[in-house]
Amino acid sequence: MTAHVEVMDLVAQMKAAEQAFVLATVVRTVSVTAAKAGAKAIIRPDGTIVAGWIGGGCARGAVLKAAREALADGEPRMVSVQPENLLAELGVKPGENRDGVRFAQNMCPSKGTMDIFVEPVLPHPSLVILGGSPVALSLAAQARPLGYHVTVAAPAADRPDAPDADLVIDGYALGQLNEARRFIVVSTQGKGDEAALRAAVKTDAAYHAFVGSRRKMAALREKLIGEGIDAAALDRIKAPAGLDLGAITPEEIAMSILAEITVERRRGQRGVKR
Repeated sequence: MTAHVEVMDLVAQMKAAEQAFVLATVVRTVSVTAAKAGAKAIIRPDGTIVAGWIGGGCARGAVLKAAREALADGEPRMVSVQPENLLAELGVKPGENRDGVRFAQNMCPSKGTMDIFVEPVLPHPSLVILGGSPVALSLAAQARPLGYHVTVAAPAADRPDAPDADLVIDGYALGQLNEARRFIVVSTQGKGDEAALRAAVKTDAAYHAFVGSRRKMAALREKLIGEGIDAAALDRIKAPAGLDLGAITPEEIAMSILAEITVERRRGQRGVKR
């Protein structure tokens, strides 16, 4: 098996395991370089190269910096590592960006040029739904085609045997979840509200919401504060969940919640603001 095939096999495995990484590919070389066009490497978020080869120290620093940035914003980058004289001819300085290319100086004696495409591969955003209500089930069914990794957590007695989800948890003890951008919705609707809210506030997420009225959430908030739950954590929970679309049916309510999550998910992209 070639090194290239081994790298791509690991790419498939890491994607299936919902792990974040960068795939760096050498797309062009000029003169003498350690790696040639087509060389690939997999870079983890901690900067570790776990497979493949894109050259030594001449390109490594610039590629790792670009990898960290790509994982942070989800955008690919092109890095061009060139000797000082060629950068001068182009009129660019090391670290400068021009026309979508980040330029870096090759300090090695070889004085070759390497262009490396840095592509972030991020896990699917994680939607964690606590509860087995009709809204919860509709939310799970609508979210999966939109690219979410869906977890449904509820006691077996409160949900169908096989909800449309990637992961089903019996009860509200969430345990270890995927390391991805996470959105949490409590949709218990009277069955385990307090237990589900306790689990929700303990779990880091970009969005927390409760399917229920403001009045109901206020009553639950006071009760949970009395049990020692942090008030600030409870205040981060949006109630009622979803945009005000005049939704009535479970399917419409689920759609309004996904619309609100989409606003949060896409904030900062394509000029989306909130």
